[in-house]
Amino acid sequence: MGFHTVEKIGGTSMTRFGEVMNNVIIANRKGAELYNRIFVVSAYGGVTNLLLENKKTGAPGIYGFFAADDDQWRKALEDTRAEMCRLNRTFESIGLDIEKADAFINDRMDGIISSLENLMALRKFGHFSPQDYLPTAREFLAAVGEAHSAYNSTLILQANGVNARFVDLSGWKSMESNTLDSMIEKSFKGMDFSKEMPIVTGYVKFDDGIMRFYDRGYSEITFSKIAYITEAAEGVIHKEFHLSTGDPKLMGEGNVKVIGHTNFDIADQLSDMGMEAIHPKAAREMQQKNIPIRVKNAFEPEHPGTLISREYVAAEPHVEMICGRKDLIGLEVMDHDMVGASGYDHRLTAALDKFCVNYIAKNTNANTITHFIPERAKNLDACIASMREAFPQSKISTVKVGIVSVIGTNMRIPGFLYRAAKALSDADINVLALDQTMRQVNIQFIIDRADFEKAQQALHKEFVEKD
Repeated sequence: MGFHTVEKIGGTSMTRFGEVMNNVIIANRKGAELYNRIFVVSAYGGVTNLLLENKKTGAPGIYGFFAADDDQWRKALEDTRAEMCRLNRTFESIGLDIEKADAFINDRMDGIISSLENLMALRKFGHFSPQDYLPTAREFLAAVGEAHSAYNSTLILQANGVNARFVDLSGWKSMESNTLDSMIEKSFKGMDFSKEMPIVTGYVKFDDGIMRFYDRGYSEITFSKIAYITEAAEGVIHKEFHLSTGDPKLMGEGNVKVIGHTNFDIADQLSDMGMEAIHPKAAREMQQKNIPIRVKNAFEPEHPGTLISREYVAAEPHVEMICGRKDLIGLEVMDHDMVGASGYDHRLTAALDKFCVNYIAKNTNANTITHFIPERAKNLDACIASMREAFPQSKISTVKVGIVSVIGTNMRIPGFLYRAAKALSDADINVLALDQTMRQVNIQFIIDRADFEKAQQALHKEFVEKD
């Protein structure tokens, strides 16, 4: 293993780069203390929404308009350019050369305009299918966000006495053919981490397309791959909050605790709940090479944060986190022919697989199978229609629900289910369904969406605040 760390800075934190520089990157370090650290950066907060589409609402950005053959993509592009240049000016006081920063983003945006215009011309001939060029358009639109923030950060750090190097993995105007691994290996070849600080784009251009496999979770894949390939001693993710026992805005800041230590198994459970400590596919190789991941609050630099390691299991049974998501649909299939029939469940999951629909939890009994699916899953309506056609004798229904999950590395707590059910009952909450495996690292309560916040508060009070 090496002596260096690979550290990722998220988009919200990047927007506050002056604080990040003072708290995390430079802080009290001098000379050699500054180095042996690689920083992978996300686009500034909100920029990828403008480039692609709003992650939460689905409102179109440049890509969304272009994919829909809507000429508003040109206005969206100029609005995005203006926002990027506005962001540049917020960093002028900490050393950003505005002339260089604006020239960089204008060069990239002008290139994008030219590319999209050429694609529009090709589209008119009818021999070019959108599925052939839209994925590529999405890729190079996404790439400009991380290139912007990484380039700016390098200029700012150089102005503040750091030997920073801009490592552009976006492949801008490059005709070379690379795999993901070879692109990273080539970019870091011969680099002396003890004497210079790489500032790396979260986006990597490679032959198969990073968004094809990971969509907007790609920056954590880049972070993980760099840690794996360079054999880092530790990976560090800087967020604008701690990984805590619950949402401090919901539970009250004085009632939550920093988790402190957990394992990769729990990181997977959190990912399922939309609480991504680390993208599950990103964590896999780091777990295999036994590279721990530390999640820190970028604005509390002295706090050690939470360490995610391979072998950790709490010595004493306790709950580590209460979290959940309320954007789920319960897809229920009830069929009397299901009783005793082998392969019925397989046929249902085959339909989910055909339409690339993922599920978070599943309940079954003699004649009913319910999958709990993200409401905004693509192709969900088509999937349900396909199921109704394949199972005409069944009753298929949907209901909007929320899931609250109680998670921990060791939750073999006597009377746990009784305490949880009583806490929810005392809060006048009806449990629609529940899901737990014998490994006892999490239990999921499916509830009405109206009870989502109240259920988290009740369970947090019972298992964290009371204990």
